[in-house]
Amino acid sequence: MSYHPKGNDYDTYVTDVDANRSIGFSEELQRIEFLQFRYTNLFGKFLAKYVMSDYDELYGFLKKGIGLDGSSVKGFTEINESDLLLVPDRHTLRLNPFFTKFSVGSVIANVHKGFGFGRLSKDPRFVSENMEEYLAESNLTCQIGPEVECFVFDNISFRNNLENVSEVKRHSNELGELASTSESSTSNMIVSEEQYGVGKYPINRKGGYDAPPFQDSLVEFRFEVATLLKNYYGIKVTNLNHEVASTGQIEINFVHGKLTDAADNVQIYKDVVRNVAKKHNKIANFMPKPLFDETNPASSQADNGSGMHVSISLWDKSSSPVSESSRHPSFSKTMSSQNIFFDGDDPYANVSQSGRYFIGGILDHSKSLVAITSPTVNSYYRMVPGFEAPAYIAWSRGNRSAIVRIPINDKLSKDSKRVEFRAPDPSCNPYLAFSAIVAAGLDGMRKKIDPGDPVDENIYKMSDSQRNDLGIKSVPGSLEESIASLKSDRLYLTNTCFNEECLGTYIDLKEDEISQVETPQGTRESKLQQFYMYYDV
Repeated sequence: MSYHPKGNDYDTYVTDVDANRSIGFSEELQRIEFLQFRYTNLFGKFLAKYVMSDYDELYGFLKKGIGLDGSSVKGFTEINESDLLLVPDRHTLRLNPFFTKFSVGSVIANVHKGFGFGRLSKDPRFVSENMEEYLAESNLTCQIGPEVECFVFDNISFRNNLENVSEVKRHSNELGELASTSESSTSNMIVSEEQYGVGKYPINRKGGYDAPPFQDSLVEFRFEVATLLKNYYGIKVTNLNHEVASTGQIEINFVHGKLTDAADNVQIYKDVVRNVAKKHNKIANFMPKPLFDETNPASSQADNGSGMHVSISLWDKSSSPVSESSRHPSFSKTMSSQNIFFDGDDPYANVSQSGRYFIGGILDHSKSLVAITSPTVNSYYRMVPGFEAPAYIAWSRGNRSAIVRIPINDKLSKDSKRVEFRAPDPSCNPYLAFSAIVAAGLDGMRKKIDPGDPVDENIYKMSDSQRNDLGIKSVPGSLEESIASLKSDRLYLTNTCFNEECLGTYIDLKEDEISQVETPQGTRESKLQQFYMYYDV
């Protein structure tokens, strides 16, 4: 299928609200008819609430916010304390590009308790802002660079003889005919024109990385997403490629940003991808592992899952500025600070001792950390050997079989030196995940946790005895295991950015989720229930 947006569909509507707070908004925003408030629940779902607004009312809504029934948002409040307030972060105000008949403004909001009782501790954005304040107390800031992978399918359908047929989307074109009515009573089907028997130029399993244009059915789809991100949201895209899996897997990266801004960008990005997919009668799916064999997750018949590798760098704000000529293109602006992870005298990876301690903290807390960065039952079908997903707790330079990687594409580059944590996937709540990763690393720096020797071999190909000799441990094999680890290893979170009430509620919700979804391996219901729970994660 081709993608041909009209030439004038995506004019630029980004407004520099920060620079014009006391002056006003762009002409387009002054004409908005409706205002969309976006906020995120503990699961990471980017929710939306609407009010009708004209220019005179706009300032009032942006200053005072609007009411929210917290008892209707799972995990926020009980019914007896349900009066909350959505207060907009004004610098996120943008014109929404997905409403063609109406002029709609969109703004990301913080969640407050009613009656002036302050922020809601279970607002995920409050957690990330707490993490930034904690860093600022030590004169530090961080840059976060997420790499969000996902699939764009032509169809996903569920079948269950107890519920008749539930279809996420029914095709109106010839691809819809592929959904056979002779399937077993309990099954699910994914259709992509990149599959054998569907499209004219199918892609082999695990053969999609940088697919040539005649096979890559989503080139213009990615261009369209990148254009919207830049013109409407001010998000500058760097790389946009077809990923390793067949069946329509893509990755679009954008410049690194401060912690909360980076989390906002992930939420906006996922929303844009989904809406562009909807426009083209497709489905964007952010499940960590939509293509899997529930009886054997490591089966060669499966394909790569979707990760969200997260790069982190810490900066000392008291240092001298970096010259514009040396600035790395992946970073959002010239940093008037020093990257504390960089050491030009380190021969292994130009990584400093502080960077090594940061890695030590991540490795030390990995088993609990993945409960937040890989937070679904489906996540643990991704983290198996052989699919470029982390299964073992180790670190290295340029080694994608380790859970922590130090990228070495550039040598002696102060700006680009970073730590990449490879466990996260796109089902996580980015505000919680980014905060938790930084908290784990800071705990390593505070305690001077030695990460041990780097492992430069392919860990997937090692024998169990080789891994044991090197002290390489495995990541948890299930969400249940990682939640158990989080319950016993959480002080590094509650001592920095998480309120105990927020973390306790998160654990309770995840234990309830496990009871709803997880069934014994080998049953068809396992895959079906995962799709029911996570197809729109």
